[in-house]
Amino acid sequence: MNQPIEPRPPFPPFTPETAAQKVRLAEDAWNSRDPQRVALAYTPDSEWRNRAEFPKGREQIIEFLTRKWARELEYRLIKELWACAGDRIAVRFAYEWRDDSGHWFRSYGNENWAFDAHGLMRRRYASINDLPITESERKFHWPLGRRPDEHPGLSELGL
Repeated sequence: MNQPIEPRPPFPPFTPETAAQKVRLAEDAWNSRDPQRVALAYTPDSEWRNRAEFPKGREQIIEFLTRKWARELEYRLIKELWACAGDRIAVRFAYEWRDDSGHWFRSYGNENWAFDAHGLMRRRYASINDLPITESERKFHWPLGRRPDEHPGLSELGL
């Protein structure tokens, strides 16, 4: 996949404000559930750890995300900035989804990100735990796609 490198502002070194912008841009992309779109935010040789999988490069990222969203239906994600320094950002997140049997889950996790000078993520390390929930325990009720600006974030939801 030889795609030109398109800069993805904001760029490091990050301030709390620019890091928060980067986090929201990532959340928006992931809520699109479009593997091609999401992969463009990563370097062509980006390295990931996601649970027990280790995708490397955009092609493997696209394959991973395609499998993920075929299994995790009605996916809705909220990310929140935890910390930033230089070219690194730490994020906490939660997302809700259901499987094809109708069982709901809330997945909680933390990510550590490292960026290149073009604002592309070169490393993503994610630790994630799944909690079975009932449909009545769901907290993320916006229509599929981007979380509305007025929808509470993780801290406001007590997550």
